[in-house]
Formats: sequence, structure tokens, C-alpha cells
Amino acid sequence: MNLLLAEVAQATRRLADAGVPSPRNDAEELAAFVHGVKRGELHSVKDTDFDARYWEVTARREAREPLQHITGRAYFRYLELQVGPGVFVPRPETESVVGWAIDAVRAMDVVEPLIVDLCTGSGAIALALAQEVPRSRVHAVELSEDALRWTRKNVEGSRVDLRQGDALAAFPDLDGQFDLVVSNPPYIPLTEWEYVAPEARDYDPDMALFSGEDGLDLIRGIERTAHRLLRPGGVVVIEHADTQGGLVPWIFTEERGWADAADHPDLNNRPRFATARKAMP
Repeated sequence: MNLLLAEVAQATRRLADAGVPSPRNDAEELAAFVHGVKRGELHSVKDTDFDARYWEVTARREAREPLQHITGRAYFRYLELQVGPGVFVPRPETESVVGWAIDAVRAMDVVEPLIVDLCTGSGAIALALAQEVPRSRVHAVELSEDALRWTRKNVEGSRVDLRQGDALAAFPDLDGQFDLVVSNPPYIPLTEWEYVAPEARDYDPDMALFSGEDGLDLIRGIERTAHRLLRPGGVVVIEHADTQGGLVPWIFTEERGWADAADHPDLNNRPRFATARKAMP
């Protein structure tokens, strides 16, 4: 074992003691970041090339600063995104939301599907859809100027049409035209603030986390917005907390113009997102 791998083992123990959920992964990611190599190449770093900055970044992660803020990058499906203070860090759970959305769009008999990502944050969902559904026309909206500093970097050179604004009032010029509305909105109840992981509670923007006493305030608003934006037969896909399974589909009722409302599990088989289809007239 070389010096770096020995230090990674020690860092792993420190991160585990600090309550970091994935201590080995994070210790290796930080080592790779500091030394400019891939995780699988850590064994190739010579002892004389060990960089003491590794312990500086380990201490930051030990204090529960998000790994992605330290490295400045987040991975999402096939993307590497730039992230940092002011923007929500995309989570692996959202990958299953995008996977379902991609399958739904591909199943549509539409040559160039029109898609909108509400509350886009880093742009992860919009960019993944633009990349994996090559003929799609993807729009995205974000309200926060702090988040948009990162979104603009990520969407630069892509096909995503990014706009700043309120998701609930977005794209009035395209009412009734979208094939898919997708969103990972804030959905944590304000009453659960103290139970949120430090990485999210202390570093993700509150605007991206909390939404009223039951966490469903913005989802209720997006229900009306999605109905306005979608064509008849179009689909909405919206992420929610695993504790909200069964609640969100009831927002998309037949009385409000929806059909086929349902919940779906994430990669850990926990209820993670709801879908519904705009009813035909």
C-alpha cells in the first residue's frame, strides 16, 4: 500500500466517525481531486507526490461541507456539472425521475418533443433530457440568481433554452404545447428542518428545499402550471419526498383534468416521484 492509500484509509475512518454517509467513496473522490487522477489510479501516485492539501479537504468534508462543493463538480447520469454555493446539488435519486421521463418521451409519437424543466437548479434534468433525447426541444426556468450563475455555466453550448423567472408563471407563450413537464421542486416540510442532513440544510439554498408546512405548496402550484403548459395527452413528472408517497398523486385528480396519476419508486424502491397525464378533452 502506498502512502496515499494509507491516508485514504485513515480519512475514511474520520469521515465515518463524522457521520458522512459514504465515507470511503468521499475519501477516494477527494484524494483523486487533490492529486489530479481518477479514483482507480490512486495506487499509482508516488509517495513523494502526496499532497498535504488532502487533509485540508478531508477536514472540510468531515465538517459536513458537501463533497460537490469541495470538488466543484457533481455527476448526474452521463453529465459532469459545475456546482457550488447557491445551487442545489443534484442527487442520485433524481436519476430515476429522468429515466422515467426519457422513456415516456421516447414512447410518444412525436418527432421533436417539447419539454420543460421547472425549478431547474443546476440544469441537471434539462441537460440530461437534451442529451438523451437528441431531437427534443428543451426549455428550463430558474428563479434564483445565485443558482443561475451555475446553471448558465452548465447549459452553455447546449440546446437548452434557459430563462429566469417564477416556475408558476413560466412560458405563457407556449401554453398547451408541451409534451412533457418535469420538475424536482422543493418539497421538505418546514417542520422537518432539524432532521435534514447537514449537507443539505446548511449548504443547499432554502428555496430549493422547503415548501410550506407539509412540503407540498409548490407542487400544488406546479400542478396548475403543468396543466396550463401541457397539450392534451402530455405528461407531468414531479419528484417528491419518500414520505409523501401516495399524497402527490391525489393532487393530480380527474376533477382537475388529469388521468393515470401514479407514484413510482426510486433506485432504493422508495416512493420518489409522481406522474400524471393531461386528460383529453
